[in-house]
Order: sequence, then structure tokens, then C-alpha cells
Amino acid sequence: MKKFYYPVLFFVLLCLSSCVDIEEHYDFKPDGSCNVLYSFDMSSAVSVLMNLMTDSIKETPQFSIVKDTTLNFYSALPDSTQQRMTLEEANMAKGSSLSVKMDLQKNIMKVGINHVAKNSADLAYYLKHLSKMSLNDQLNSVAKNHKPTGGFDAEQLVAGEDYYSYEITPHKFYRIIDKAKFNAFLKKTSSAFSMAKAMLIDMPYKVVLNFAKPVKSVHNPKAIVSADRKRVTLVTNMDDVMKNPSVMNLKIDF
Repeated sequence: MKKFYYPVLFFVLLCLSSCVDIEEHYDFKPDGSCNVLYSFDMSSAVSVLMNLMTDSIKETPQFSIVKDTTLNFYSALPDSTQQRMTLEEANMAKGSSLSVKMDLQKNIMKVGINHVAKNSADLAYYLKHLSKMSLNDQLNSVAKNHKPTGGFDAEQLVAGEDYYSYEITPHKFYRIIDKAKFNAFLKKTSSAFSMAKAMLIDMPYKVVLNFAKPVKSVHNPKAIVSADRKRVTLVTNMDDVMKNPSVMNLKIDF
């Protein structure tokens, strides 16, 4: 029974890899560059599922692994993958890093993707191509020889980013959600979201944009602008986004 119970539960955990606390952070610098950080915290899903497991399963080597590491996207890729990349894709990977913090015994599972965009054009390229960046090779490098059966399909974490269209200039940050693409994404991941909802796993989504100077205008009624107008914060959750995708639209002039 235990031999069957363990892989089934871990498979459920993998299916919930899209059920995470998501945060996007943009730090715009005076020189026009921007540091972008996507953080994905799957700890809540891990906590729920770990409570369903027996002590004997929790004590297996697979659940005793502890990881806390950061690596460069490009250097972690196998040669075969590097050779298939265009120059622009290679540069994007070289300017990105992946951090993984994992301790299942303490209900910790976090992934962070960091990129430094040199200018607005570089930022626009990165955001438009992020969904095409394969994360599996990098995570496999981190967890090599220590992966529980089934692997970890982290590519699902950013798969949905393909549903945004962007207009970014030195004084403008616009992103509009494509409802057709978003609905296609929901159709593909509906089982994972339904499972998370049934297990009372919340899926908050937070976007924070820090600017070097006060913003002139922000078009989103849910967005909160700081007193000095240098920070814009949007807090919602995937349940609200599924009901009204437009809540993620942002038009900021600065």
C-alpha cells in the first residue's frame, strides 16, 4: 500500500506546482535598467500534502533533501540546449538566475527567477519571451540525482506569461491580458486550480513596481500608489483573476 501511496501523493504535489503564491517585483533604476524578480512559493501546497503523508513516508531520503542554491540560467543549460538558442535568447539566459530553496520537512518549496534588463527594450524582450525559457534543465541541474520520481515540471510556473501583451518604453509600462490566451491557459490548468481550491489552498498574486521617480498616472482601480508615487502595488489572487482577467491590466506612465 505504501509503495502506491507515496508516488500518488507526490504526483498530486507536482500537479499543484501551478498553485503557488506568486510575486512579481520590478525595480526601475535611474539609468533605465530594471531588475525583475519572479518568486513562486509552493510552501502552502506542500504543507497541505505533507499533512496527508504517514511518518514513514516523510522519513524517506527523498523527503529529507535540503536545497538552498542560486545558479545562472545559461551556465546550467546543457550544451545541446545552448546550441539551439539564438543570440538574443542566450543573452537573456546569461542575464538571468534561478534560486531554489527546498526543505520539505519544514514545508518549504520556493523558486525565484531574477533578471537584470539593461533598458526598456531589453525588459520588453524578456517579458515577451519568459514563457519560452525552459526551467526544467536548470532545476534538474539543482536537484540532480535527488529528484523524487516524477520530476518537477517548473515550466508550468511561467507558462501563463504568454497571455500578456506589453508596451514598454523609457517612460511607459503597459501590459494587457489577452483573454483568449488566458482562457486557453485556464483550460490547460483547470484540474490543478480545482484541486487547490478543493484543498483550500489560496493563490495570492502580488505585483510590485518601484520607480526612480514619481509616476504620472496609473490605470487600474485596484492598484495602490505610495505617498511618494514611486511604488505601485497590485494585490489580488488567481480566483479573482479567473473571474475577471482584466484585473491584471496595468497602464503606468512615469
